[in-house]
Amino acid sequence: MVAHLMTIVLAYLVGSIPSGYLLVKYVFTEGEDVRAYGSGATGATNVTRVTGLKGGALTYLCDAGKGILAVGLSGWINHHDLWWMGVAGILAILGHIFPVWIGFRGGKGVATGVGSFVLLSPWAILSALVVWGVTVYWKRYVALGSILAAAAVPPLVILWEGYIFSRPAEQVAALVTVTLIGCGVVIAAHHENIKRLLRGIEDRIGESPGGAKGNRG
Repeated sequence: MVAHLMTIVLAYLVGSIPSGYLLVKYVFTEGEDVRAYGSGATGATNVTRVTGLKGGALTYLCDAGKGILAVGLSGWINHHDLWWMGVAGILAILGHIFPVWIGFRGGKGVATGVGSFVLLSPWAILSALVVWGVTVYWKRYVALGSILAAAAVPPLVILWEGYIFSRPAEQVAALVTVTLIGCGVVIAAHHENIKRLLRGIEDRIGESPGGAKGNRG
């Protein structure tokens, strides 16, 4: 019970570390709040709008690292129990989206989700990243790529872990359950992007969202 409580608290707090916010405010600008620009999110896509590719790439690595750290700590605390490692991943994603340190206004959980689940099913995550890359290259919508990649993770887990690697059924069930929940949270965080995609007004790569928060992005 204590180990499980530690897992929940630590994973959420690690996920809450506002990497993009801190990098923009203290490294790449003189005190700017990234949430005042573009989509208002703290993730790598919006950071890229403000700082360029260098800041966006560093944010992505830091956000993915949060997921890896949260799941790795859970594995150490819970003796590599896949279920509780997955729970830690979900809590890290929630922490990134709703960070306690900056008023519960964070990012959309994509990079943190990648880091969270790459330890649990690396080939499924790598395959999902291919889905993301092909979609973004083809359609030039980062959000669409993120949504489709997140939706692809659970079936890819079934493919890789259930059929290719033939893991025990209970392990596959645990992995599918936690990725369904975690990726569902990521997709839900893109609800505004989904509305804009359906209306045909979502920004493509190379288009400016106009800078100030409140513009699409």
